[in-house]
Amino acid sequence: MNKFAAQGAENPGDPRPGVEGTALSRNTVLIAEDDPIFRRMLQRWFTRWGYQVTPVENGLDAWEVLQGQDAPQLAILDWMMPGLDGIALCRKIRGGDPGPYRYVLLLTAKDDKQDVVTGLEAGADDYLTKPFDVDELRARVRAGKRILDLQAALIHAKDELEFAAAHDRLTGLWNRGAILDLMKIEVSRRRRTRDSLGVVMADIDHFKKINDTYGHLVGDAVLQEVARRLVAAVRTYDAVGRYGGEEFLIVFPGCNGASLLVGAERLRCCIAEQPVESSVGRIPVTLSLGLASVEQGEETVNSEAILRRADEALYAAKARGRNRVESVVVSRAAGQS
Repeated sequence: MNKFAAQGAENPGDPRPGVEGTALSRNTVLIAEDDPIFRRMLQRWFTRWGYQVTPVENGLDAWEVLQGQDAPQLAILDWMMPGLDGIALCRKIRGGDPGPYRYVLLLTAKDDKQDVVTGLEAGADDYLTKPFDVDELRARVRAGKRILDLQAALIHAKDELEFAAAHDRLTGLWNRGAILDLMKIEVSRRRRTRDSLGVVMADIDHFKKINDTYGHLVGDAVLQEVARRLVAAVRTYDAVGRYGGEEFLIVFPGCNGASLLVGAERLRCCIAEQPVESSVGRIPVTLSLGLASVEQGEETVNSEAILRRADEALYAAKARGRNRVESVVVSRAAGQS
């Protein structure tokens, strides 16, 4: 998963990156068998074992099923089928686009050792010769299911690590490194487009007093609620990050100075208009915000210059009484890339 995916998919209250291959697809089995009696028999067995079954009668239909969303990750394929036989289907599965691993069990009346080798080299994970014992089939399917479950657990762990590397643990926002990287990407993009760009530095007013008065656990709850409200108040393609401590950095692609001022005032109001509910009661919270905008068509300036001007504007907002918005327009003279 790209750690610079849309902020809306990775904010507090939204699910973290999902496991590739859902539990549904791991508990659904595709049965591709052209013999209708044997196909119904397999279907009854797998239904009894707790699987959802998708039965098809030829390889072409099986391939179509495997292209669908949440397609079965467990496939029972007959070797000899019309349209596309089991060997050809195995090769298509292994040669297709990478995605969730498909565990393939090949069924056949062929019992020659070379046939076994051919099936496994085509991409089958296991091989069962007809007629077979139903208990043996169930045991082999269980082995395949363990592999699919292990795959899901490994992918989930990888996604969690990637999420943790790019996100602030307390708030779920982009962390400092990730939000700065996102900003650099936007600055680089506007080198080509000359589009406008807005950046906001926001700081919780008198946050030290909140910590000193109510304790750090309450302070953490305030940070989490402020983060949640900030995310709810921006567009899905804007990026909100925890810059450090009680300071946030918000990147508004394609936003000129006038629009940025409106958006920043919306952020200020969403925090100031309603106290934060906490274990010690309702706590009034306000933000000071510093804005830096690069107008459409303006010569390219570097990210350091934009950050510096946003920080200067934030300092001005604090010096002029807090709970307010101050803004500057960044020009090439402020910092040449």
